[in-house]
Amino acid sequence: MLHLRQLLTSVFLFCVCAPAVAEVQTKVIEYKHGEVVLEGLLAWDDAVANEKTPQPGIVVCPEWWGNNDYARGRAKKLAELGFVAFSIDVYGKGKLTTDAGQASKWAGELYGSPELMRGRAKAGLDVLTSQVQVDKTRLAAIGYCMGGTVALELARTGADLDAVVAFHAGKLTALGDASTNARIKGAVLACHGQADTFVSADELRAFHEQMSDAKLYYQFVSYPGAVHAFTNPNAGKFGVPGVDYNETADRRSWEHMKAWFADAFARPERR
Repeated sequence: MLHLRQLLTSVFLFCVCAPAVAEVQTKVIEYKHGEVVLEGLLAWDDAVANEKTPQPGIVVCPEWWGNNDYARGRAKKLAELGFVAFSIDVYGKGKLTTDAGQASKWAGELYGSPELMRGRAKAGLDVLTSQVQVDKTRLAAIGYCMGGTVALELARTGADLDAVVAFHAGKLTALGDASTNARIKGAVLACHGQADTFVSADELRAFHEQMSDAKLYYQFVSYPGAVHAFTNPNAGKFGVPGVDYNETADRRSWEHMKAWFADAFARPERR
């Protein structure tokens, strides 16, 4: 009877004293670009990323629908890998839509003003690098559809990024002057759907030419059968022709991104 009592006491003490299992933390952060109020989501694992052990920071640039649950979910997935991720806002607080016409209008304003697009992206990067749990010497940006273009344009500001990953970007070449490619410091990975009808052969050809002319370290990966927005499980629900999810391409591109980060963060001499 005594042994049972001792055992129960030990189990009780273990349950009380055992440290809580760490999990991904999130924080909504309101910030500004000029007079426009923006709202992003920061995600991190506090058992891995904290002031004493800062981890690489990743900017997550959303699709043209805005900084919605999908973009924020990707930030959380990055946090599960040990990164500190910030899903940025490029339109303004509360500007989310599922209407392609509205999304096209908002996106058109950014595409029509490269400096505005870059400024919104840079504002998000500044928020990320101000977090104590972020290792400011190891930074990257990823983006989806329009967000892929935003991530590339952020790199074209000369931002101190080790890596850029563009998933099914609608525009891969520089907005405006191609000489801005020379400002890119990090390794560029473009994950593209082989059956993506939104991106012309001329655009792809020009992208390769621009990367080569700027002597950048880059890789272009094309996924068979994948169309535009292939990483978003809800892509087919928007009713946009040529837009759909592809589980295989989603999974493989995510693995390619992870390998790309591992290589880029281990080789700072690329900067």
